[in-house]
Amino acid sequence: MIRIIALTEQGLELAERLALSLSNASVWFKPRPFAQKIQEAFLAKERLIFICATGIVVRTLAPVLQSKFQDPPVLVMDEMGAFVIPLLSGHEGGANDWAKEISQLLSATCVITTAKPYVNPVYAVGMGCERNCPLDYLENLLSDCLLQANLTLDQVDSIHSISIKSDEVNLIRLCEKLKKPFVTWDAEALSKMEPLLNSRSDYVYQVTGVYGVAESAALYGVQQIHGTTPELVLQKQKNPKATCAIARSFSATR
Repeated sequence: MIRIIALTEQGLELAERLALSLSNASVWFKPRPFAQKIQEAFLAKERLIFICATGIVVRTLAPVLQSKFQDPPVLVMDEMGAFVIPLLSGHEGGANDWAKEISQLLSATCVITTAKPYVNPVYAVGMGCERNCPLDYLENLLSDCLLQANLTLDQVDSIHSISIKSDEVNLIRLCEKLKKPFVTWDAEALSKMEPLLNSRSDYVYQVTGVYGVAESAALYGVQQIHGTTPELVLQKQKNPKATCAIARSFSATR
């Protein structure tokens, strides 16, 4: 759901015109109680477009901000429709690209203020599991992790694991079902990621030779795509039979 919030009559006119060009969009004019309704929509991960002063938006959302990996995209516009500013979740939530789309619809100027405006993030998933792990444990865990990281499956380049899982039937089936490459790496390669791990398990090390399969595989896998320094977007998550982590690196564009 997209919420377009207007606080003036001129802003309302712009909001209604914009809503006609967007699917699944609704206009809120001077919603009451203002802070409560806005914060509830934000926490429900609804995408928000404000036609008002930036300060109003900042003060209203400040109490419910979580992280750039979880917050939904938020745009701010002036009531004349001259400028579109991605205020929150520029890279991770897609606000920068969304702002460009809105600015094109309105023939407005898109004002990008985030760092690294000419780099694109690439994401990789790392997964580990018990031998013969059921497919639904893997699929449900991955879905939960993407939701937590505020990512879509389309943003994921590939899924990675350790080489002893190269024949793990349902990991292979999962990747085939999702049409994502499944890549495995040996323990020696994955061990290079140890300084970047968020969690370490001595038990996992005894079994696999690395301190964490999911995080190591995600980090090493995404590093191989562009060769730049990787970072964890989502640290290891687990259910009774599987683990999952998400990492990213950036590719420069010109």
